Amino acid sequence: MRDTDNPSPSLPADDPIGLQSFAVLLRRMNAEFNRIAQEFAHAQGLHLTDVQALIAVLDADDGEEAGPMTPGRLRKQMNLTSGAMTACLDRLEKAGHIRRVRASDDRRVVHLHYAKAAKQVARDYFRPLAHGTDTARARFSDTELHVVVRFLAEMNQQLALVRR
Repeated sequence: MRDTDNPSPSLPADDPIGLQSFAVLLRRMNAEFNRIAQEFAHAQGLHLTDVQALIAVLDADDGEEAGPMTPGRLRKQMNLTSGAMTACLDRLEKAGHIRRVRASDDRRVVHLHYAKAAKQVARDYFRPLAHGTDTARARFSDTELHVVVRFLAEMNQQLALVRR
């Protein structure tokens, strides 16, 4: 199921599924994601850190386990000082990307939510990436995709362990 029009970049031939090959591919993918995120940040008049914060807020909004994102939890996740976190949130709120909402049961608690209009801006901007992802997914069977999802989930767990 390989696209012959766009051959894969070269990988170490001695072990195409070895650690070195995985490291090369993961670095290349990470570099491309960073480039795309930087371009989005620039287009929105934001810093790359702001985009990383938006991703964390979006993931928290979509997740049911941890609940809504709070400034303190986001600060810890991003390893920022409280002043840097406040400046980031101020920029995001001013640009219309997030909303700060006080919890109804404890007004001292602030929840961060990705603004609906900003989600649409992001969807429009990242639509080509979504189409590319869907094109890549279409080249694999469901069984293969389940393995890919397992691998990515395990990588995320391992990366979280390295961060601590």
